[in-house]
Amino acid sequence: MKWIFIILFFVRVADCFAQDKPNVIIILVDDQGYGDIGALGNPYIKTPHIDQLYAESSRFTDFHVSPTCAPTRASLLSGRHCDRAGVWHTVNGRSLILERETLMAQTFKENGYRTGIFGKWHLGDNYPFRPQDKGFEEVLVHHGGGIGQTMDFFDNDYFDDVYHHNGEPKQFEGYCTDVWFENAKKFIDQKGNEPFFCYIPTNAAHSPYFVADKYSAPYKDNKEIPNPNFYGMITNVDENIGSLMTFLKEKDILDNTIIIFTTDNGTAAGAKVEGHRFNGFVVKGFNDGMRGIKASIYEGGHRVPLFIHWNKGNINKGRDIDALTAHYDLFPTLIELCDLKQSKSLQFDGKSLVPLLKKKNSKKWNKDRIVIVDGQRTEVPQPWLNTTLMQDNWRLVNGEELYDLKSDPEQRNNIAAQHPSKIKTLKEAYAEWWEELAPTFADEPYIHLGAKEENPTTLHCHDWHTEKVSPWKQDHIRTGYRDNGYWSVKVVQSGVYNIKLRRWPKETNLALGASVARRPALAGTSVTASKKGKSLAIKKASIKIQHIEEEKEVNTLEQSVDFQVRLEKGTAQLDTKFILEDNSELGAYYVEVEYLPQL
Repeated sequence: MKWIFIILFFVRVADCFAQDKPNVIIILVDDQGYGDIGALGNPYIKTPHIDQLYAESSRFTDFHVSPTCAPTRASLLSGRHCDRAGVWHTVNGRSLILERETLMAQTFKENGYRTGIFGKWHLGDNYPFRPQDKGFEEVLVHHGGGIGQTMDFFDNDYFDDVYHHNGEPKQFEGYCTDVWFENAKKFIDQKGNEPFFCYIPTNAAHSPYFVADKYSAPYKDNKEIPNPNFYGMITNVDENIGSLMTFLKEKDILDNTIIIFTTDNGTAAGAKVEGHRFNGFVVKGFNDGMRGIKASIYEGGHRVPLFIHWNKGNINKGRDIDALTAHYDLFPTLIELCDLKQSKSLQFDGKSLVPLLKKKNSKKWNKDRIVIVDGQRTEVPQPWLNTTLMQDNWRLVNGEELYDLKSDPEQRNNIAAQHPSKIKTLKEAYAEWWEELAPTFADEPYIHLGAKEENPTTLHCHDWHTEKVSPWKQDHIRTGYRDNGYWSVKVVQSGVYNIKLRRWPKETNLALGASVARRPALAGTSVTASKKGKSLAIKKASIKIQHIEEEKEVNTLEQSVDFQVRLEKGTAQLDTKFILEDNSELGAYYVEVEYLPQL
């Protein structure tokens, strides 16, 4: 009896300790910019629940992320610069986070937290990059970087879609954002004494701009609003945030829950610019007086809102914090706020924001700090390509343009000629940073073949590496992508593999030569626009991997062309090819690779 009492005593103590840890919810809204919030000055949009959170939070007014989706997610979850984590693009195999990276959910899980993700992942849909491989126990996500991309379930359109729940496709009723929040609440409400880490990265308000009319209707008669549906999607997100806050209050867990609200880049459709399609000056809509929108290296492309709220931690009153901060600061911040044990191997590019939250001297914390963001969007990063170096009020753009935001917040006046010594100092700092970072660019993200965690493996053209991919141009959908590329793969075990080359997703049951009407929603995928949906006269197919090169005649009435080959353990590049009757070529958009242990 004595030993039973002692055991029960320690169990009770452990339970109390677990319950005392704060819960964490991170809400990351896709493509919503700093100016797409009523409380931040937007005169058109209605966001009452985000406004309320703003009123009860510490607000970071000089917070920066990467100019596009996947790089921001990599930095936020790893605490490291996206280039170091291997994610400097949104396609072309460089949205896959390096296997070596330890992400936030892994650390929370190691510290006894339940972990869940609901929404958009965009850091790799194959092993070992999936959220379930990176610390998330409950996983409900769509694939790819947006609804309608090649790895997303065919014909998803934001309503009643098929998502992947713990690795398996499953149909859900309702609008995507509603699904994410409702299932996040179910996860939070699960019984148990463990604290939870809940990550809700919505795919709204990313294109295509589909939303119920009741959300977009209030904005349709205002000529100052560039895209009513975009605002409608944000209004729906706002409604869900309100519902979540009510739920947390009803469950009596709001007080000890840290709530973080932010977005992944500048506005995608809340403002229109003149001149360059994302680097120009705003002429319509609202962007808080900033130049540029999503994908821009100017302020409007990467300065976003960050609100942090925690009643029990006395972070619950409206207060602006003006220090220069960035996405990779959140991981070390949460480690300190939640008193988490961390691996000794973890090395962050960011630093904890706790001193700022505790109202310590921000000038001392921020002294001489440099934050660098870039939009490389290329196979191998290049110095100063689409890059901004920030220090205090200074912005050095592409190593050539210098702006002082105190006197020129819209970045209209390049004053580089007046400050040669400042340019020299900042460029020297960048050169030192680049020299330290550049050796990591050789590290490849390899999709594993033959792993017990995922067999068979489906590869998508979204993850092709290409020899040359131009930096993002205005006509990138038409000319910026090739019709083929290769996958970087790691053969986990030697043996026989069956490799199926498909043109259409398996779930469509479409033959190789079939045609299909493609919705406008799918126009932004990484598959070349010129061949989408058309019936193609494919006569041959080929594969190339390791020492193997094989070619076969094609029956276009079949759904796939199959190759059975013996592969050796190790890394490789997998190339596929369809050869048409006019001798033009394209890669197989979908390839299934299965290890056959019995052979």
